[in-house]
Amino acid sequence: MKLKDLLSGVKVLEATADLEQNIEAVAYDSRKVTSGGLFVAVSGFATDGNRFIPMALEKGAAAVVTAKRPELDVPYILVESDRQALAMIGCNFYGHPAKSMTMIGVTGTNGKTSVTLLLKQVLEKTLGAKVGLIGTMENQIGDLVVPTERTTPESFELQGLFARMRDAGCQYVVMEVSSHAIALDRVGGVHFDVAAFTNLTEDHLDFHKTMEDYCDTKAQLFSRCNKAVLNGDDDWYERIRSAAACDMLTTSVKDTADLHATDIRMDADGVSFTVQYKQKDIPVKLGIPGRFTVYNALSVLGIAAQLGIKPEEAAAALAEAKGVRGRIEVVPTPGKPYTVLLDYAHTPDGLENVLSSARDFCKGRLIAVFGCGGDRDPIKRPIMGRIGVKLADLAVITSDNPRTEAPMDIISDILKGIDDSCGEYVVIEDRRKAIRYAMDKAQKDDIIILAGKGHETYQEICGVKYHLDEREEVAACLKETRE
Repeated sequence: MKLKDLLSGVKVLEATADLEQNIEAVAYDSRKVTSGGLFVAVSGFATDGNRFIPMALEKGAAAVVTAKRPELDVPYILVESDRQALAMIGCNFYGHPAKSMTMIGVTGTNGKTSVTLLLKQVLEKTLGAKVGLIGTMENQIGDLVVPTERTTPESFELQGLFARMRDAGCQYVVMEVSSHAIALDRVGGVHFDVAAFTNLTEDHLDFHKTMEDYCDTKAQLFSRCNKAVLNGDDDWYERIRSAAACDMLTTSVKDTADLHATDIRMDADGVSFTVQYKQKDIPVKLGIPGRFTVYNALSVLGIAAQLGIKPEEAAAALAEAKGVRGRIEVVPTPGKPYTVLLDYAHTPDGLENVLSSARDFCKGRLIAVFGCGGDRDPIKRPIMGRIGVKLADLAVITSDNPRTEAPMDIISDILKGIDDSCGEYVVIEDRRKAIRYAMDKAQKDDIIILAGKGHETYQEICGVKYHLDEREEVAACLKETRE
């Protein structure tokens, strides 16, 4: 492809490179540059890609795209935004694959993974469609699983993934859209047919600094879509709605909305409720417990409606949908009179939701095992500490993914939110020991919530990932007690 065609849609300020030359490959990692390829120097948080221009040239780069005029004598294209340029180059290089599929984006602090996975099943069941999925847990091309490192891949990889989905015959793409993906132009050049907002609670303030900036970043998604589905019960709904310039459906449990859930019933094995939509009462049942399941289901039903799928058909598909791994997942405990649930809850709102939901069907005590991640927003740590101890009958405060931080430093931050009025808690730094402690203390009809890890099967300590699958830990503990 000619360089000038790769740069279509890019805000170019000046160029010394030959725009008529053919470019066979593109890289933003200098280690992956090939002879005759294009190197996009991206200014990141940890490092500046412009530092690696000499390495890219040594590897044979034909030209460099940069937002900083190079000091070296090098064929370059000076652009207004390196990240926006990388996104548009990716769109052009892969032939704008998103335009050939129906694009659905889901944003919010919590619920994105559940909504996208449930929606994929609904689309497959009701339309017989082949669906691509991009999310926190994994990427999927139909039934093919593609591992993922982040919620939304970097823009060039994202376009490559879209191209694979298009070439495999996918008609729909359902994706989680994180605030980082929006702010860092990872979804640059992508227009969505439908976008949905689940909720907004405190998270990522190490990146966004304020909740207002966090909200406004999320809201940008609704200026690049045709239709929207918004959770009308969320405190930030009005701010999101005011930024949306498209056809909207609202959902609610509390008030009148386009899709309003009533007659909600919750049990340990799932939820059931009635959705009022266009003067119709539609019964809905899901085998996933928890009040937040109602909100997730409303978002799925709203997206389906915006896609022209009859709500009755979408509800029937939800009744057959499988639960989401690591989202209020029941862990087998044969022979034991208590229940163990896994959940990915790693934010204040997520922890509050899962504990409050479990309380709705817990007949005994509620035991919470939780921590907070390292190298992430420290503001939420004392908030989670207070929530976990107040809402559980017994809280076991432990490590999550400390990453490069000292585990006890994180736990000390968690403890700052706890006082004598909160409730009973213990501190056990080793997560494996914390799980065993909770199981040793559990009695008949108790529910243990292992919060924070969910679908993850590792724990990152001092920058090293160690295998840790909490399902295996529960099974190992049960085996030890039998021997």
